[in-house]
Amino acid sequence: MNHLEPEGSEEAPSRLWWKGGAYRRRRKHRATIATLFGPVIVWRRLYEPLGQGARALHPLESRVGIEAGLATPALAERIGVWATDHTQRQVLEMLTQDHGVQWSCTTLRKLLGSLSAGLGAHRQAAQVDQVVSWLHQARASKGRWQPTLAVGRDGVNVPLRHGAWKEGATATVSVMERRGKRVGTVYLGQMPESGQTTLTTQLTTLIQDILKQVDAQDLRLVYVSDDGYHPSDYYHNVLKKMHDPQRPWRTLAWIRIVDYYHACLYIQQLAEALFGPSAKGRAWAKQMRKYLKTKSDGITRVLQSASALRLKHGLWGTPKVYDQAYAYLKKRTHWMRYRHYSGQRLPIGSGITEAACKTVFTQRLKRSGMSWTREGGQVILDLRVLWLSGVWPTVHQRYLASKPMPITQAGIVKGAQRQQQAA
Repeated sequence: MNHLEPEGSEEAPSRLWWKGGAYRRRRKHRATIATLFGPVIVWRRLYEPLGQGARALHPLESRVGIEAGLATPALAERIGVWATDHTQRQVLEMLTQDHGVQWSCTTLRKLLGSLSAGLGAHRQAAQVDQVVSWLHQARASKGRWQPTLAVGRDGVNVPLRHGAWKEGATATVSVMERRGKRVGTVYLGQMPESGQTTLTTQLTTLIQDILKQVDAQDLRLVYVSDDGYHPSDYYHNVLKKMHDPQRPWRTLAWIRIVDYYHACLYIQQLAEALFGPSAKGRAWAKQMRKYLKTKSDGITRVLQSASALRLKHGLWGTPKVYDQAYAYLKKRTHWMRYRHYSGQRLPIGSGITEAACKTVFTQRLKRSGMSWTREGGQVILDLRVLWLSGVWPTVHQRYLASKPMPITQAGIVKGAQRQQQAA
């Protein structure tokens, strides 16, 4: 690396242009760069901005892809992968043991923040390509049903600094082949935010970009979640109104499914309100869950049975508990046709999204004694969803290829000459 730039100042370009600003040549400066085989001393030339408000440049770092002025691309990638599944202390210990590099927590956070921002810019395009590839694979599968694009979102509480717990959000986009078997899933994750607007924007854009490349008429579009505030709001205010990107005059036909296992929780609540914590109540709830899943009019049977039992025997618990559970099920009856969904090999539960709460958040951000800032947690989430979605190698290569190089004074002159010749 020390021989990539000219030794003499007169051999180096006197001016550089970078992001609309001009820079002038200065002397070389020493830096310690972490590599896979340990720290090395590098002398790289400094270019000082001619205008105000800009930072000095080290073109050598851009040329070889040094991340945040600290590490080579290979080591930075390895550290990023480690951070997706290991604590800060573990990463620092592994860095010292495997590569002889001793960093502080501040240095590690600086590198991860830079890497996360750089990779994050390419996440969506890579996830779109991944899902489109899975959809082509699903179309080639054997079975009587059309491939399924299944979307879900859910909330999960995250420990923030100063003892606060706030609701973060995760979302999944899955592909299922013609027999209902899952081909793959991509993930999104967002730290607690008022209104969850960032996740809504990311998920909506991801869906739209996928459907720009794949005809929605050849797919079954399914939205599976519980019916909490944010999942419900997203269906009513976004998905129901979403237009087909290939046919802007037509809205997309989404199949809404309320998670079967959440519906079962409300059946259990009805049982406790009717019978209390008794064997008879447990037996009734078991029978109603079976009806709900296997009968074409299952939800109707559940509600009719609960009403008849209340009228005949009254309530063991408070009317409020009964009314809350009954109203939840009655309001959502047209999204609880579980026998019909199962017969068409559609998912009846939001298990994929529920599992995402654990894999994206809990396994990494909710370990014993952990607490996070929103910014620090988001850095880890942005790295983690790339790894879990299986797009990390693609995103990393695109990130390295996208890094711009400063333009020299000679490059500006040659570019102008080519333009004049073309004219």
